[in-house]
Amino acid sequence: MPASAARQRCHRVLTGLVTLATAVVVSLAAPAAPAFAADTWTEAGSDRADPLTESQGLTSVEVPAGSPNRYTGIGTVPSGVSGRGWNHVGDPDASYDGYYVEPYQRDSGTAKMFRVQAPGGAWSEYVHTLGAGEALNNSWVAIAPDGQWMLAGEYGTMSRFLVFPTPGVNPGTSPSANLPQASTVHLDHAVRDVQGCDFSGPTTLLCSSDDPAGTLFGVTKPLLQIDLPGRPNGTADVSGHVTALRQLPLRSSCSGTLEAEGIDYDRRTGTLRVIVMSPGFCVLTDSKTYRFTRG
Repeated sequence: MPASAARQRCHRVLTGLVTLATAVVVSLAAPAAPAFAADTWTEAGSDRADPLTESQGLTSVEVPAGSPNRYTGIGTVPSGVSGRGWNHVGDPDASYDGYYVEPYQRDSGTAKMFRVQAPGGAWSEYVHTLGAGEALNNSWVAIAPDGQWMLAGEYGTMSRFLVFPTPGVNPGTSPSANLPQASTVHLDHAVRDVQGCDFSGPTTLLCSSDDPAGTLFGVTKPLLQIDLPGRPNGTADVSGHVTALRQLPLRSSCSGTLEAEGIDYDRRTGTLRVIVMSPGFCVLTDSKTYRFTRG
């Protein structure tokens, strides 16, 4: 081979090796961008979230017609309830026929509680004794569209959601009896610190995650979608397919870590709402309930 041709070939080889090495270094230095689903949600506005009464969760209420949205926070826990140790309320939900359910937990113990208001206004409490390996925390409830079954979630890194008969709605429930876990949704991808979920369709949930690490989906505080193979029926375990849709808004006048909280999907308007609480003193001034539309 002529010397000039050999030099050209050597140059091409060296150039290729440099390019490959550069690509490897870049790929190791910066994680790949998250692969979000095409069916995402666009921010459409926001409202101030009160840190005392709107800091944990929210839900739209369809029955009776014209009912206002409902919120939970430390200031919404009745003294008679907190006095018995149920001092933390999570993200609530309302059934399509007007039953309203709030999830409660204690600082310790072997049970969690669901507080239910019937359409006529009467309140009742349903206590669930923890199963083997079940976490004490009771972060959220999501009532399935048919009303008979609801999902609930545990805080931390989890690969499941719990399925219960909806207290007060399902005829197999009673305030005087333990509320049993009926089945489990096994997730195909771990989730972390889910603060709320709501059904956006018969077999689809939208969930707000307060994940601070970002290692599960390549982004912190993601909005998640969980697709089920069929309607929850409480008779058998099912699988759930997890997709990250987008990062939730993380804007504040104060530096520090914002906290994603509860979520609501209003099927009448197609509006999704998620609470994000600001850090430090800004929790009082610029915590927001963000509104999203599809597309």
